[in-house]
Amino acid sequence: MNTIPPTEAQDRPARLTVGVVGAGRVGPALAASLQLAGHRPVAVSGVSDASVRRAAALLPDVPIVSPSEVLERAELVLLTVPDDALPGLVAGLAETGAVRPGQLLVHTSGRFGTAVLDPATRAGALPLALHPAMTFTGTPVDVQRLAGCSFGITAPEPLRMAAEALVIEMGGEPEWIEEDARPLYHAALAIGANHLVTLVAQAMELLRSAGVGAPDRMLGPLLGAALDNALRSGDAALTGPVARGDAGTVAAHVSELRKHAPQSVEGYLAMARTTADRALAHGLLKPELAEDLLGVLANVGTGSTGSTGSTGSTGSTGSTGSTGSTGGTASGRQEGQGPDHPHDPPTDHPEDPPTDHPEEGDR
Repeated sequence: MNTIPPTEAQDRPARLTVGVVGAGRVGPALAASLQLAGHRPVAVSGVSDASVRRAAALLPDVPIVSPSEVLERAELVLLTVPDDALPGLVAGLAETGAVRPGQLLVHTSGRFGTAVLDPATRAGALPLALHPAMTFTGTPVDVQRLAGCSFGITAPEPLRMAAEALVIEMGGEPEWIEEDARPLYHAALAIGANHLVTLVAQAMELLRSAGVGAPDRMLGPLLGAALDNALRSGDAALTGPVARGDAGTVAAHVSELRKHAPQSVEGYLAMARTTADRALAHGLLKPELAEDLLGVLANVGTGSTGSTGSTGSTGSTGSTGSTGSTGGTASGRQEGQGPDHPHDPPTDHPEDPPTDHPEEGDR
């Protein structure tokens, strides 16, 4: 039996100096987590008042300097900037000679793998892509939430163990993602998390319009059970009027949404068609009921929303495209045709409002 007491983080020698470029919601939290593991944050870059406050709360006494100075001081640099700003930032740092050979350069974008770091890699940097699949608040609670959080990691094979070790030190679970699979991986997380926030917020607004005084209290148990069932059982957890083929109820829903929340119609129809597709494919929706349901979805697609509008017959979710009137599924795809290619969302985890400083943004 091992009787030697565990070494506290503060008693261990600091193994790497850590810098953060972009003090959004994510970077300071990751640096604070690495600090708990025995590493030593030495510099952070941030311009806005919000980023300065975040850095002060999560990384007290760590100086705020320019991005190039961060690279001067740190052996491990976290590039926690918006996806669209990352390529330009990396190119600029490499062109100005800020990158040092042997320096670990880590970005947290879900969309990109390590290819985006190629300019820095050619300058001798060691590239890692570590994306935490978690929403962040920009407060100290984020450090606690990293425990058990999955990280999508991509790295050159010789650096794979280093990437996994860093994630484990932060309390996370490393999940290997191939370079060419990063956009698909990122799109999946956006559907599951970012779009979920939109759906929940929309549902709360509609409940308030229906006179419900505490929509959050009403939705909490329902959404918790639905999420748990979906994670456990997948499509077998589908319930509701679409999965049952209750065409009359779906038509009533659309009619009421047109009256009270017309901006919600397009999203409702898109989700209803996708749900019908999955319910049909998994044998939950009976074919004889599906016909009536698809007819309702086709008809509402050419209704009062207009034939060329956002839900019209020639629009992106129109009746000749995605309502099933000309295809073999509820979404209107022809036999053998693949699903629509999902666009890349701007980020996969916590989105801060846009800022005037692209090095900060939503990371």
